[in-house]
Amino acid sequence: MPIRALNRLNTLLLRVLPHHLLSRLVYRLARLRLRPVKNLLIRLFVRHFRVDLSEARLERPEDYPDFNSFFTRALKPEARPIVAGALELACPVDGAVSQCAPLRGGRLIQAKGLDYSLDALLGGTLAGCEALAEHGVFATLYLSPRDYHRIHMPLDGTLRQMRHIPGRLFSVNAYSAAHVPGLFTRNERLVTVFDSAAGPLVMVLVGAIFVSSMETVWAGELPPAGQVRDWDYRHRQPAIELAKGEEMGRFNMGSTVIVLLDGRRARLAEHLTPGRGVRMGELLGRLGPRH
Repeated sequence: MPIRALNRLNTLLLRVLPHHLLSRLVYRLARLRLRPVKNLLIRLFVRHFRVDLSEARLERPEDYPDFNSFFTRALKPEARPIVAGALELACPVDGAVSQCAPLRGGRLIQAKGLDYSLDALLGGTLAGCEALAEHGVFATLYLSPRDYHRIHMPLDGTLRQMRHIPGRLFSVNAYSAAHVPGLFTRNERLVTVFDSAAGPLVMVLVGAIFVSSMETVWAGELPPAGQVRDWDYRHRQPAIELAKGEEMGRFNMGSTVIVLLDGRRARLAEHLTPGRGVRMGELLGRLGPRH
């Protein structure tokens, strides 16, 4: 069967499959600690997706207690150098650029012929982020199964707010992005807002099929959301401050990160074009207005 037909069938199936039930089953399987089973799963995954374990701090499947520990593996410090300079923004993840552009009329591009509103993505208005609808720029970064699945800070930031929004768990691959309207506003997602030298830095972690959970370094693993939940960190003492390049969260199985910035105070790198592969720590953009 041609790849296009397979992708179409996959998308149709995902419309009717029990997303959350399947993801809960994956959650249990990924944390199974039967050594022969988890070692086999890891070896098959490494072979199929051609994962480079030489970059990992732990290079042998036997070193991981379960599959999820392997999937969210830490890398050697030298494997992902962080772009230097106070004005440079670092890419938060390994992956590929899905879309990268200014917002137009408060809307973000999903794929050719499809867009969605910032308000729908964020689950409503977030204090201090109102200007993004008119002046924002965004980068949507897709993480494939083979990628490194920890998420890092593009620049220094102080956590202001977090919102966990329930939703579906459609696949977020390129075919789904091109054929499922409002994909990123329909899936479960975690919205984080930081105060930074670029103004509000918004990072949206989008769930997907088989993403068994998402977690942050300050709140740990977040259970599935039954309703929208908000956390306000503006008056927390001590404040949660993370440096550029520092880990802020991770996907327990893969998905997508959407980075939003005020285009009057930061600009995205010109080499970021749809389909381009990126690595955590490389140049994402620079402080300063668009020319």
